[in-house]
Amino acid sequence: STHVTPPASCFPTLNVLTLLSHPPGCHDKAVLLYEYVGKRIVDLQHTEVPDAYRGRGIAKHLAKAALDFVVEEDLKAHLTCWYIQKYVKENPLPQYLEHLQP
Repeated sequence: STHVTPPASCFPTLNVLTLLSHPPGCHDKAVLLYEYVGKRIVDLQHTEVPDAYRGRGIAKHLAKAALDFVVEEDLKAHLTCWYIQKYVKENPLPQYLEHLQP
């Protein structure tokens, strides 16, 4: 997984975690949008996987990478994204749960 700055035309104020390396653009890569909403709080806002790649577990890899990042950086995560909420329910690891913002 790679941390990149999105093209300005896509999401100018948000950060993007991207998994797939394809030609530049907004809709040709799997992304997880997140934003720092406090000093040590990150809001995991949205996952998006192109239609051609759906059903391959890519969103699951994005969710895991984002949560592992939160744990490694000792941040708190606010889960706006329904998919990441579902991922945590299905994978209730203690290190994830203790880094969730109530």
